[in-house]
Parts: sequence; structure tokens; C-alpha cells
Amino acid sequence: MKMFGRVKRNWVVPAGQEPTELDKKVIAYQNKGILCPRRDMIRTPEQIEGIRRAGLLNTAVLDLVAANIKEGISTLALDDLIGEYTRAHGGVCACLGYEGYPKNSCISIDDVVCHGIPNANTILKKGDIVNVDCTTILDGYYADASRMFVIGGETTPEKQRLVDVTKECLDLSFEVCKPYTTVGDLGYAIQKHAEENGYSIVRELCGHGVGLKFHELPEVCHYGRRGDGMLLVPGMTFTIEPMVNMGKRNVTFDRMDGWTCRTADGLPSAQWEHTFLMTENGLEVLTY
Repeated sequence: MKMFGRVKRNWVVPAGQEPTELDKKVIAYQNKGILCPRRDMIRTPEQIEGIRRAGLLNTAVLDLVAANIKEGISTLALDDLIGEYTRAHGGVCACLGYEGYPKNSCISIDDVVCHGIPNANTILKKGDIVNVDCTTILDGYYADASRMFVIGGETTPEKQRLVDVTKECLDLSFEVCKPYTTVGDLGYAIQKHAEENGYSIVRELCGHGVGLKFHELPEVCHYGRRGDGMLLVPGMTFTIEPMVNMGKRNVTFDRMDGWTCRTADGLPSAQWEHTFLMTENGLEVLTY
């Protein structure tokens, strides 16, 4: 967001160090009252390569899911595959044990927006729309992505359109996110596209910085106003993961398990997610 009055100076050049061209450019935005990242949020080349390698393993995990997800399989069986494959390739499932979360991944069906906990009794049925979300740690670096799957290859026209429009919302990131745009710019574009198609954007959950930790700054809201939110500077890594509801945007959280997020009206929801690197030329996708 734009900061009026006293400017919040996140970006600080160390004392005695000559400002780089990047420093000068970011400070110019900061002096205009735009919220800027901290200097240490810019990844080093070594860190970018580590996050990129984590992204390759994360992609391979979701490719494995794509090859095995089908009618009649339990969400627990898929979660077991994710855990076994990740560990066999030197990785760690970041979800497992995170703030007490009990499984390797999140598998969310139809009206479950996100954080669906895999279990042996949840069997996938033809026509289900399913989000599989996993975060992979490799050599201390994190990558986070999710994909939608249509079980049996066919669902209702209404649910298929929701899945497709949600993917379009994510794809808009490539058009909107250029160096020195803001989180609000992408949030505005995503919200506009979803609402023009008759859908709504979940506001209780958002994308986030990722790479050295599971969840970092910036918070990446999928709604908002142009020019609001944090400046996106080359070298930042973050997720964009729009959660789009067929009906109203309101959600509920399961009081029993503390995790499962559902639409309040019981209508379906969809989500797609990638980990991105901002470059001088725009976004690079680190998960596929």
C-alpha cells in the first residue's frame, strides 16, 4: 500500500556501502511513499539456484500425482505417494508437521477451498475437481505449487469453467507482474477477471514469499487496488495462488481438525499456484 505521512523505510543501504543502481531505483519508489521490500528479501544467485532446484522436485511430485490420480483412489494413498517420492529424491515435505499439520500435502475437493487433510476414507469420484498442493524442501530451499485435477477427465460444465477461469487468473500474473509493479496491481487484475466471470476471490488466505522459509513476506493478496501493496523487485521469490469461489467469497474453517477451509455456501472452489521469481524481464516460473 502507499504510505502517507511518514515513509516506512524497509529498504536501507548498509552504512558505509555505496548504493547500487538497484538501491537507487528502489529508494526512489520508497521516497514516493510506496511500500518496498527489505533489502534482504532479494535473493542471491546461489539462493535462486537452490529454490529453482526445489521447484524442479516439486514439479516432479505434481507430475507423479497427475500420473496416479484417478477415480477410486483415496486421498491418503496420493499423500503417501507424495511423501515417498519426495523423501526418495532427497526432499522433505514442508507441510508435514508444520504447525501440527498431519500429512505431506493438502488435497482439497469441490467445496474445500484449501488445506484438505488426506485420509483413507475420502475416495475420489468421477467429476470431482481436486486441488493438490505440496511444498517441497530440498537442501534447505522451498518451492510451493498446486494444480487442479478433474477426476475421470470430465465434470459438469459449471465446475470445468471454474477450473479454467481460475487458471486464467493465475496466467494473468505473466501479463501484469513486471518489475516495480505492486502486489495490488496483480490483485486487482485477478479480482477483476474472476468477478467479470461471476466468481469471487477468497480473502482470508493469500500467496506469500517463499524460498528460504515456508511463508515469508510479501503477503500476496489476490484482490485489491492498483498501486497498493508491496513493490515487486527483481530477485524476490513468492507464490501467486488465487482461490476462486463459484459462489460467495465467504469461507469457514473446520473446528474439529483446525485446518480444512470450505466455502460457506457449499459451492465449489478452485485454486492454481506457482512459485515465481521476479526478474528484470518479468516473472520466471520456478514450478510447472
